[in-house]
Amino acid sequence: MRTLGASIRTARTLPLIIGAACLTTALTACTGGDGPTQARQTPTASTAPKLAPALSTAQARDVIARYSEINNEANADRDRRLLDTVEDGPLYAMSVSGYTEAEGLTKTDRKPYKPWSYDSADAKLFIPRLGGGQDRWFAAALSEQRGKAPSRLAVFAERPQHKRWEMVSVVDLANQDLPGIALDQDGYATVVAADGNKNLAADAKLLRIAVLDNFATGGTNTGTKVFAPTKASKEQIEVHDKTGTRYGTQGSTVFAGVPNRYTDAYALKTTDGGALVLFSHTHTQTDAIAHSGLQINPGKEDRAWLHDVPRTSIRYTFVCNDAATVPAKAEPSRLIGYTCARTDASGPPVVS
Repeated sequence: MRTLGASIRTARTLPLIIGAACLTTALTACTGGDGPTQARQTPTASTAPKLAPALSTAQARDVIARYSEINNEANADRDRRLLDTVEDGPLYAMSVSGYTEAEGLTKTDRKPYKPWSYDSADAKLFIPRLGGGQDRWFAAALSEQRGKAPSRLAVFAERPQHKRWEMVSVVDLANQDLPGIALDQDGYATVVAADGNKNLAADAKLLRIAVLDNFATGGTNTGTKVFAPTKASKEQIEVHDKTGTRYGTQGSTVFAGVPNRYTDAYALKTTDGGALVLFSHTHTQTDAIAHSGLQINPGKEDRAWLHDVPRTSIRYTFVCNDAATVPAKAEPSRLIGYTCARTDASGPPVVS
């Protein structure tokens, strides 16, 4: 049998890393009248009570510090149950896939775990004001080194049933330029609807379609129309272009979007009137031989799923987190970062 090279994973994989709460627009309550004969009045903008912050700045920094501590403990032993106390949604799925991959490696191939932590003291916090009934969450730009510019953008959401905060999403930023988040005089952010928002050039649903198109077609149909060229969007297109042709005439690689379990999205108003939108997507990468007599030999990173068994085709599933800035007017959005992790691999073995 002639063999094809091991499959290439989608760029920007991360073994740590979010699903989350849906956003709604803020609610404003009505005030009562002054007496039984006086009609109720709707409060004006000046008299309406302020929405409450999701949590205080000190509490947010405590959440980040706790995440770092518990995450280290869980990672050291690949303790899924402990990890589940500080992560949820797509991030938890991505982190568990990292555990699964490590467990498929030989002991000599496994790298010793190195403890780490986010710099909670210098984290840039974006804490929104929320109305009654809205799920509580906040975003944070994080660095693993004190004094260094943030390299990741994360979302933490409260899980009321567990009475705790958990990280549900994290994105590797393509560069260190963060969007300007609109803050009120007390330093709190404003939530906007991430889906179905007619005041934005694109919502999370359209952004997700455009990201999937970057992988599937190189951005031909939707990706390059929705997104202006950025480092992150160019990387996704490059994955399509290079991975899709690496087998030449001996095989093929096809990317496709699949139903996404993690449909929650988060959005904050930016200083230009647009929004920072954080969302997730799921896609597949299917590698296949061109004709009989060939086989695909899985790499050691695939061992946990494919067990070193040669295949005629392999279908990988990737769960990803994405972040984009969206203008208020009809102009292209900007993908500012994304992070993917393979969460599954399968395919028919070669018949001897």
